[in-house]
Amino acid sequence: MGRKVETEVIVSSDMAAQLARYCPDLAQWPKKWAYDDPDIVIGERIVEYFTPFLLHLLEQKLATKTLRRHRDNLWLLGGEVIRERHESAETAKKPIDEIIIEMVQQDGGPFMHPRVSEDEQESFDATCRKYYRFLHGA
Repeated sequence: MGRKVETEVIVSSDMAAQLARYCPDLAQWPKKWAYDDPDIVIGERIVEYFTPFLLHLLEQKLATKTLRRHRDNLWLLGGEVIRERHESAETAKKPIDEIIIEMVQQDGGPFMHPRVSEDEQESFDATCRKYYRFLHGA
């Protein structure tokens, strides 16, 4: 099982500014993912759970293109979490952190819906593998 990710992170004003530049629409992600209004609250929890990883990526001083790719793939993962909650009543009952830990595995993430190219899936899986290592302290 993955480690408990602390969602209440103390962020310096410099890191907050970097995060705002890196993900200028982060606050809008929950609305963009939502099928209906209750999804917005769930989406906000997903963003809280993703934020420590987004900050971790920034701290690594990765190339801008790499940062954008991981950000975009993380956004896709959030959408997949919401979709999975709608498709599975059992999943919908679980806490967000548990759903994410189940979806993000050592070898990658879930298959994207609708299906994407092999290159797009591999890019998504690479982000999920990196997120997996972050969640498990590897």
